Amino acid sequence: MYIFKNLIILGLIFAGSLFAKENVVVKITEDTPYLYVNHMGQKIKVARIQDTNNVLTDDYTKTSRECPPFCIHPTNINDEIKTIAEVEIVNFLKDKVPSQKGLVIDARLKSWYELETIPSAINIPYTVIQSADKKVAQKMFSLLGMKVEKSGTWNFDDAKELAVFCNGIWCEQSHHFIEGMLKFGYPAEKMFYYRSGFQGWKLLGLTTVVQKENKN
Repeated sequence: MYIFKNLIILGLIFAGSLFAKENVVVKITEDTPYLYVNHMGQKIKVARIQDTNNVLTDDYTKTSRECPPFCIHPTNINDEIKTIAEVEIVNFLKDKVPSQKGLVIDARLKSWYELETIPSAINIPYTVIQSADKKVAQKMFSLLGMKVEKSGTWNFDDAKELAVFCNGIWCEQSHHFIEGMLKFGYPAEKMFYYRSGFQGWKLLGLTTVVQKENKN
């Protein structure tokens, strides 16, 4: 009995040490310390930087850019498009992306996406839909889950929900992407505008993925 009790105590101590290793000082939300997503076949842990003295040191520290074109954009870019923030993006990553009901869309140019992006995001540059014709839009929408009926009608019932972002509140690439999608009939209720964008994501110390090293 004595040995059995000691084993239990040792087990509790060991479990406690494991828990301590998982202790997260800077959580995403009170109930979500971190989460895991799949990015190009790799399992990525999405968390906030734990160093409470950490500060940004890259281009996303800039406060001022020439306007136009880098003007501050309104919270709502379309009455039918819901604007979301970081908590909603995290919930989208947890609920919609794993179930394949949703995709996080990086609407920036490929060069930006390749440098750094949000884990699990796929790149559809705004220029693709901005310069598309109906044939290109149909092909693109089909990849996003739209079905073409025998009558030729586009059926969006199973089309994926899209959380769209670009560089931040001073960046208009998300606007152009969403406007192009709406032009060809992608349902407004299936698109969400992450206004704070990549700058907002980085400002909160959330995990990013580097696609290609910047050698400049």
